[in-house]
Amino acid sequence: MSGFRLFDLNPEQFRAATHPDGPMLILAGAGTGKTRVLTARIAWLVSQGVEPSSILAVTFTNKAAKEMRERVAATVNSEQAKQITLSTFHALCVRLLRKHAHLLGYKENFSIFDEGDQMGLVKKIAARIHDKQDPIDPNLARNIISKAKNLGMSEPETTDTALGSLFSKYQNELRTLNAMDFDDLLLQARTLLRDHPEARDEWRSRYRHIMVDEFQDTNKLQLELVSLLAGEERPNICVVGDDDQSIYGWRGAESANLLEFERHFPDPEVIKLEQNYRSTDIILSVANRLIRNNSKRRGKNLWSDRKEGDPVRILLASDDKAEAEFIADEIQAAGPQSAKARPWTDFAILYRMNAQSRQFEEVLRERRIPYRVVGGKSFFDRREVKDVVAYLGALLNPDDDNALLRVLANPPRGIGSATLQLATEAGAKNRKSLLAILNDPEHLAVSSSRTRIAIQRFTEDWGTYRIQLQTPGTDISGLLRGLLEECGYYEDLKKSCKTEAESDGRQENVHELLNALAGYCQRHPREGARGFLDGLTLEQEREEEKAEEREGVTLITLHAAKGLEFPDVWLVGAENGVLPHERSKAEGTVEEERRLLYVGITRARHRLTITHCSTRRKFGSVSSCIPSPFLLELQGEGVETGSVEEILSQPLSEEESEDAFARMKAMLRGE
Repeated sequence: MSGFRLFDLNPEQFRAATHPDGPMLILAGAGTGKTRVLTARIAWLVSQGVEPSSILAVTFTNKAAKEMRERVAATVNSEQAKQITLSTFHALCVRLLRKHAHLLGYKENFSIFDEGDQMGLVKKIAARIHDKQDPIDPNLARNIISKAKNLGMSEPETTDTALGSLFSKYQNELRTLNAMDFDDLLLQARTLLRDHPEARDEWRSRYRHIMVDEFQDTNKLQLELVSLLAGEERPNICVVGDDDQSIYGWRGAESANLLEFERHFPDPEVIKLEQNYRSTDIILSVANRLIRNNSKRRGKNLWSDRKEGDPVRILLASDDKAEAEFIADEIQAAGPQSAKARPWTDFAILYRMNAQSRQFEEVLRERRIPYRVVGGKSFFDRREVKDVVAYLGALLNPDDDNALLRVLANPPRGIGSATLQLATEAGAKNRKSLLAILNDPEHLAVSSSRTRIAIQRFTEDWGTYRIQLQTPGTDISGLLRGLLEECGYYEDLKKSCKTEAESDGRQENVHELLNALAGYCQRHPREGARGFLDGLTLEQEREEEKAEEREGVTLITLHAAKGLEFPDVWLVGAENGVLPHERSKAEGTVEEERRLLYVGITRARHRLTITHCSTRRKFGSVSSCIPSPFLLELQGEGVETGSVEEILSQPLSEEESEDAFARMKAMLRGE
């Protein structure tokens, strides 16, 4: 074990790494070195004479598996490292199924359908069994099939409905094609181990030591898989997890798998990792205070040797614009061009919903501060935002064929792709816009009566909106809002979403864009909507690099931030209805929302600021905000409360004055 020294581990980490045999639960709090412990355990097992090929470590993502593989390669020799199985759940299932597919009626060379393949097959079957009385939405059907499979259902409960019939035909078609979709990989591997003793015995004898990372994120199927692989007698299974960081209940994860570990694997060794190597003790004490309010948890208390540090700030801003401007100013005052000269990558802004990034992207752009959106697309790259930009572009410019094509597709207007292709070709030939061709009596005359009616309905409605747009004093944002509602855009958008949460988020993104448009038109009445659209287009042309690769301030959702850390964190929008999310009260998931805030707090290494607003623009109007009830739970030693306005009213220090002067000179030079 030349690459790893056990004496570097703390006492609890050492116990976990050198646990001899039997089930073990490692409760690894945030920042307590769980990957280090898993790596040390693998190295220790090999040093004790355990066959490397009998060790299995399962993670959730390819990134985590790759990191584990690299660490293990540094602790054991290369030949031993190659024999150890380090994989995701899906990759493990493929390994099992390739070997024993024939037992399930598949050939070993079965294909794996990705999301695009699945959608293509679902659409084909939906078109085949189309029923006017009971039409099938392919997106909804695919999502329901996926959810059913993750609950362990391989076949529909009934084929009496159109959806049940589609599910049955979809599965039959996959079998005919010798294919499985991603959900089938878990489902069929479970069936293989459960129903075929010869396969089960082979894999159990192969893997004598099983390790599972992020156990709190496992679902019912994954737990069954692990249990079947481990065996009924006292197995050598080691799981690592933290129930306080269980934040994926909405996608099927069951924290009960960790909370009730003893029920599945009796009399385990339970080891708590509580020494945190990431954050200051002040930040951890605030996190501990918050999470103790959850009833369904295993008690643990994070602590750090770093006793000194800045207090956690809880600040009130007058509105979401003031919140964003204040944070951008603080980042600028500490960034590369300031006396502190810190890299932009030191700073992160964490939020509950994707739509919240828009305000921050806008103010960071204004200040020419580079940023990257992690765990999601930049606000301006999202499908629904591009849709609405296309609506605005097509209204402002009747010759913008690309924008109009996007409008006609979202939602569909009953004008087929063949019709639109012919119209586009006719436009190119006659040097006319698509809209002009659609209005041309000659073109209408060769269309079917059904298509002709659809075209006439659209062009009449569109013409009415364009007249309204050109009327002086028109509220363009309000006009666009009404147009989207009347044409059924939101209903169509909802169909493309897997969950209600995704649908809400996408609708909120549309409202955020309309708010931005309204704000721009108020500030720049002469440029109006055209100026707003030009600004967006120019910014998009400048952004050629991929967001993930760009060096800059990190904008990230709380869900995507799990596993990451940053020196300075601003956790924004701590308001009732945002965090905790409004839906959580009705769904009984407030404790998961509290865990989400806990995850956000424990991302901060040195400094943490939590902000909330008095008012926030939401769904097109200004709403009063109530502070998150979680903020009361944070109060105590190490916490300072105040307002953005109070901080801004304080006189600048000499260093801050010099920084401000330097930035002003840089701006004048055009840097």
